[in-house]
Amino acid sequence: MKKILVLLLVLIAMNVQSQSEVKKTPFGKTPDGTAVDVYTLTSGKVEVRIMTYGGIIVSVKTPDRNGKIEDIALGFDDLNGYIESGNKPYFGALVGRYANRLAHGTFTLDGKQYHITKNDGDNTLHGGAKGFGRVVWSAKQIPDGVEMTYVDPDGTEGFPGTLTTTVRYTLKNDELRIEYSAITDKDTVVNLTSHSYFNLAGEGNGTILKQQMELEADKFTPVDKTLIPTGELAPVQGTPLDFRKLTEIGARIDDDNPQLKLGRGYDHNWVLNNGGKFAKAAEAYDSTTGRVLQVFTDQPGIQFYSGNFLDGTVKGKQGHMYPLRSGFALETQHFPDSPNHKNFPSTELKPGQKFHSVTSYRFSVR
Repeated sequence: MKKILVLLLVLIAMNVQSQSEVKKTPFGKTPDGTAVDVYTLTSGKVEVRIMTYGGIIVSVKTPDRNGKIEDIALGFDDLNGYIESGNKPYFGALVGRYANRLAHGTFTLDGKQYHITKNDGDNTLHGGAKGFGRVVWSAKQIPDGVEMTYVDPDGTEGFPGTLTTTVRYTLKNDELRIEYSAITDKDTVVNLTSHSYFNLAGEGNGTILKQQMELEADKFTPVDKTLIPTGELAPVQGTPLDFRKLTEIGARIDDDNPQLKLGRGYDHNWVLNNGGKFAKAAEAYDSTTGRVLQVFTDQPGIQFYSGNFLDGTVKGKQGHMYPLRSGFALETQHFPDSPNHKNFPSTELKPGQKFHSVTSYRFSVR
């Protein structure tokens, strides 16, 4: 009996230790006076901070192989940095209602054409002029993390239906898990993602060109001159977009390849081999620090973006200027412009249905 009691106490102690610490603190106010909070999730040596403005992942602190802790997520020191800049790079933002691009800001649903705010030339990018990354989400603490909810009214940016979206961020051990869900009262389209920029050497520590990338994808979706998919699912084999084994990001980024010229580097959607099941999608590795980032998802695609539009004019954390290709994004998603391509996986959501998706980021060293 005594041994059983001791074992139970040990198991209880282990469970308490495995739970993440969650701390809520004020993070300022928006220009209209809305209060913004930041939730700090801590598990072991990993710390992630997420704020209610834009559902933005403000920082991700992880150790290198020698135990040195650094922030590996690009961004700003305070709320004003995100608001005053408009966060045009979308640092850490929760992106919706439709992540990535919609051609000509239009799509047809149930025989009706919808016109969405254009904010990327003739196209719509990441939900339009405002999008989910520039609104304040309601939030509550949950075990190991925070749950955020936003109700997007019918007609916002031109999208049909009132969409209620809930996103749960949890940190346990070395895994940041993001669980998305959404319901609607009218037929609509939904594509949600997180737009963190990572530099595994630490934000502000040069470019990501020597860091290595692996993508679990045999195909990608080629784009036209406005970065809209052509509709083709093209093989990566024999192209600079083949990342089926760990390859330095900068090894082929300036090759004489039409797709790289159009994207000014990597800014494409890869067609994942996961068959719609939760599986590993990507792995990034920095040999200097030993940091490893693995991405798992049940989404059909992942947008690998090599920071081609960072130009050294953005003043980020600690006064760091972010030069060209100083961070990369791995955006798990449905394909860009899916509503306009019948051969792409559907992004339609109807009343009575529930959109649900999970993505996780796992941090380690080797």
